[in-house]
Amino acid sequence: MSRVLLVTALTPVAWGTTYAVTTEFLPPDRPLLAATLRALPAGLLLLALTRRLPRGDWWWRSAVLGALNIAVFFALLFCSAYRLPGGMAAVLGAAQPLVVAGLSALLLSERVSLRTVLAGLAGVAGVAMAVLSASARLDTIGVLAGLGGAVSMGLGLVLAKRWGRPNASLLTVTGWQLTAGGLMLVPVTLAVEGLPGSLTAGNLAGYAYLSLIGTALAYTMWFRGLERLPATKVSLLALLSPVVATVVGWAALAQELTPAQLVGMAVAFGAVLVGARSARIVPKAEPDAVEPVGNVVPRAYSAACAR
Repeated sequence: MSRVLLVTALTPVAWGTTYAVTTEFLPPDRPLLAATLRALPAGLLLLALTRRLPRGDWWWRSAVLGALNIAVFFALLFCSAYRLPGGMAAVLGAAQPLVVAGLSALLLSERVSLRTVLAGLAGVAGVAMAVLSASARLDTIGVLAGLGGAVSMGLGLVLAKRWGRPNASLLTVTGWQLTAGGLMLVPVTLAVEGLPGSLTAGNLAGYAYLSLIGTALAYTMWFRGLERLPATKVSLLALLSPVVATVVGWAALAQELTPAQLVGMAVAFGAVLVGARSARIVPKAEPDAVEPVGNVVPRAYSAACAR
């Protein structure tokens, strides 16, 4: 398995910790605040490092990708995470590979193999076995939010693949999307939820982790993988997120694992391996742009991550 694939897989591993961090560290019933504080600080940090704004068509493209991959996705993700117990949000998010497979065939003219479709279906079934329980409670808004988040990010991934990357570093383009999405969330958050009276040290630590590790770092690795791998293969890696969420719940939150959950995790992981086996590295036509920032060269980040 290639280094690109392995590094890309670290993103859903990081995302799998989102559910535990949300329930254990973030203030209750504030999904929009969580989405905003996850996206905007990370985006502004990357902009400060790269010191470059979009040009030409990339103003509106960054806005569209920021809306789909960040603003809408984050808002719906946290809404479902707050409203759906038992990891049901992860099950709904596991539908993303099937969404990406369909959109890739329509918008990218990518040939989607039967094996990929079957792997996606098996992954959804495995995730359902891993995270659902008989006592899981359905919530209509939470279910719609979970499905909407899968569709939003699925479309965002396909459009990002279709449009490619301008003559700018990966950190730069990631910063554009995060900042655009974060700015879209600010007025909605203020209008719907307002600002909290106070935040504890635990709240601040949770937001900092989600913004720096779960967003700035994770999304940079994710988009790097999307450049080099077929969109359907990258989306299958997202099945690792609910598996990791289940393992974290068992290891850190003392949640019990049933035999059915262990079988489900094995099935979901097997689906990822099936998709990864046929992943083909796409050679880059030209090297990434190098943008000096004082004494900092953003491309050194990619070298440090061994991608």
